[in-house]
Amino acid sequence: MSPVLIISGHPNLAQSSANQTILAALQQGLGETAEIRRLDRLYADRNIDVATEQAALRAAEVVVWQFPLHWYALPALMKKYLDEVYVYGFAHGSSGTALHGKKLLASFTAGAPGELYQTGKAMNFPMEAFLPPLQQSATLCGMDWQPPVYSTGMTYISGVNSAEDLAAVQAKARAHAERVLAQIRSLI
Repeated sequence: MSPVLIISGHPNLAQSSANQTILAALQQGLGETAEIRRLDRLYADRNIDVATEQAALRAAEVVVWQFPLHWYALPALMKKYLDEVYVYGFAHGSSGTALHGKKLLASFTAGAPGELYQTGKAMNFPMEAFLPPLQQSATLCGMDWQPPVYSTGMTYISGVNSAEDLAAVQAKARAHAERVLAQIRSLI
């Protein structure tokens, strides 16, 4: 197992230029020190192998949740993963200490532009207002919450947006990955 475990929670990674680019850059930048677990590929049937996922978590020093923000929260498949894998007796509770001391880094993308994440704009709250449930999950599990890395304005729709739009999203995704890599390198 690897000291860095990256959980890709995109429900259909093949449709995400941003998340594909981020994961490819993370794999290239971390090499053998990272394991990427693509939930969409591993659990297309939505039947999560809890024992395998818990073993991967036990072996990791740093856990990265890589996902697109869906309705201001985790995508459904990633939430199911959390519900089934981070259970009482394993991740929390009096005997649930398997994740204590592990570093947790939330790395995510949002389609809307950053300026819309403020009071009175379309998203009505700053991005940080959507983070407490994630941070509290880390706290409950005894994990060391790291400053999250997120990028906004990461929408590209094939057949709707231009090639220039795709290039811009991919460039932002590479810059996002560099920020994640810098943070991971400071932790391991």
